[in-house]
Parts: sequence; C-alpha cells; structure tokens
Amino acid sequence: MKTLKKSLYISVSALTLFTACSKKEADAAKEETAQQFVMSDKMYTQCTFADATQENAQNEIRLFGKVSAENNNISQVYPAVGGSVIKINVELGDYVQQGQLLASVRSTEIAGYQSETSDADANVSIAERNLQSVKDMYEGKLASEKELVMAQKELDKAKAERNRMREINQIYKLKSGSVYNMYAPISGYITTKDISPNEMLSANREDAVFTIAKLDNVWVLANVNESDLGKIKVGQQASIHTIAYPDKDIKGKIDKIFNVIDPDTRAGKALIKVPNTDGTLKPEMNATVKVHFPDDEQYVTVPSAAVVFDNNKNYVMVFKAKNNIETREVTIYRALDDKTYISAGLTAGEKVIVKGNLLTYDAIND
Repeated sequence: MKTLKKSLYISVSALTLFTACSKKEADAAKEETAQQFVMSDKMYTQCTFADATQENAQNEIRLFGKVSAENNNISQVYPAVGGSVIKINVELGDYVQQGQLLASVRSTEIAGYQSETSDADANVSIAERNLQSVKDMYEGKLASEKELVMAQKELDKAKAERNRMREINQIYKLKSGSVYNMYAPISGYITTKDISPNEMLSANREDAVFTIAKLDNVWVLANVNESDLGKIKVGQQASIHTIAYPDKDIKGKIDKIFNVIDPDTRAGKALIKVPNTDGTLKPEMNATVKVHFPDDEQYVTVPSAAVVFDNNKNYVMVFKAKNNIETREVTIYRALDDKTYISAGLTAGEKVIVKGNLLTYDAIND
C-alpha cells in the first residue's frame, strides 16, 4: 500500500513538473516568436501610426432630438378668401421659387373685389367730372365756395377708395375674374401641405395650407434631461448623426439652451445651428447629438482604433522598429468613438500602430 502511494505521488509530481516545463517552453517559444517577428516592407506600408499624446480627457453626453427648419426662414401661406380649390401646382417636398404659383381657388369673394374695384374706378371718374363742373359754375358765380370744397372732398374720398382696392388687388395679386391665386412668398421647400383638389376652403381657417422653409441652414433641437442640464453649456462642441446618413459626422456647437422644461418629458432643449447647403438634413429627421466637454485631468491619448481587446484585456502595439514591436497591456480611463484615454501602460510620445494593429497583434501573439 505504501508502495502504491509512493508511486502515485511520484506520478503527480512528474505530471506537475512536466506541465510547468511545458508552460515555460510555450512562453519561451511565444517570446522567441515575438522577438523574431519582423514587419515586412509591404505590411509596413499598409499600416498607419500615431504618437500617443497627453490631453484633457473629453466627456461625452448623448442627446436625442430632431431636425427643424429655422424659425426665421419659414413662411406659411393662408387663403385670403374662401372658395373651391380648382388647381394645385406643387406637392409636399417640392422646391419652389419666390412668386411661384402654388394653387388656384375660385371664389365669389374675388368676384366681389373685382366689382368693388370697378365701382371705385367709376366713382373717381364721376367725382372728377363733378368737380370740374362745380369749378366752372364757381367761376361763373353759379356755385358757392362750399360746394367747390365739397366736390373736392368727394373726389379725394373716391380716390382713397380706389387706392384701397388697388392695394388689395396688389397684395393678393388679384386679376380679372373670380380666381384667387396663392403664390410662394419665399423660395424654399414645401414642408407641409394641407389642401386638396375641389376642397372648399374657409377664409378664416386657422391652419396654413402650405408651409415653405429655407433649408440652407437648419436647427437641431436636442432634448436634455434635467440631470444633464448642469453639464450642457453654450459653445460646447457637438457631433450630430442621423439614421439616414449614419456615416456622416456633422459638426456643430450648442448655440442656445432654452430656459423651459417640457412638463411631459421633463427635459429641456438645446439648439444647434447646422449648415445644410447640400439639403441632406430635412425637418423632422431624428438626430443623435454627442456633446463633448473636457475633464480637468490629463491622460495619455491614442486613436480608439489603435486599441486591441482580447481575453478581457486591452492592448496597444507599440512600434519602435520593424523588428522591435511590443504588445503592451494598457488600462483605459475612457473610450470614445475616435479617441481613447489611457491611465496606465503607455507614455506620451510613444508610437502605436493604428491601421494594421490586429494583423500585427495576431502575428506576434498567436
């Protein structure tokens, strides 16, 4: 029995010793492979490199909002008269020029305006003839000065009414007949359309039939939770992404923070003005806004693409020469989309591999 125990002990010891030796040999082989690895010229040309820098770490808050047209670049079109819609020349989303015909309405009110305009012109002619007649009679001592003054007043009154009707015709761009035309007050895109053929429009309706917006510049209105209001400041840099163009990084800054809290969402609003010369941003688009602001502490900074994550650890490939590349484990303080801040394992000034780091990591460590 003692002999059996002794044999078993010797076997376990031998197995342990063999395992330890095998591990040492594997580590030695791995180290030897790393030391022997030399980056080829072709691989070197395909890699990109970056020097680690020392920077204040950037904080990031992610907000959600919508694209909106600028308030000062929106114009709404209301029907000045009631009537039946006989023609619509534009559709939702169309671009229109200032003065372009949008829709036509047949209206009895327009016919009434035309009649009043004709009456006003006729009354001026009658008043002019009457004044001339009174002047002739006054010179012949057949009319009093009072009658002359009254005739002049009647002419002035008739002219004032004619001018009023001309102004109405000019404002509404009225022409002969009973058709009222609606024209675009500004150049821009039709962002809302609430009118249909043969619809009976009311002159006193509260909603516009068309909304036209200039979209050369737009607003992004981001919702800010109450807990984040103290962190958001005017002038902070922001990155904007939309579902339609996820790869397009739109830069802006916080231009205004509204001093109002929505009672339903319990959120405030931040405004970012964004150029939109290519017209890709459209009103009501959903947008993700990342607001950046710096920490007080500085950290070693590398591009996020330079970090390799493997076996629940983070590494960077430190490049010193083609035959001297080190796999360095690092401790990450904060990782953003484009930058990663490192609290331990790397010093400023060291060069790391960015593009090609995974291939290099596999070649050295596999």
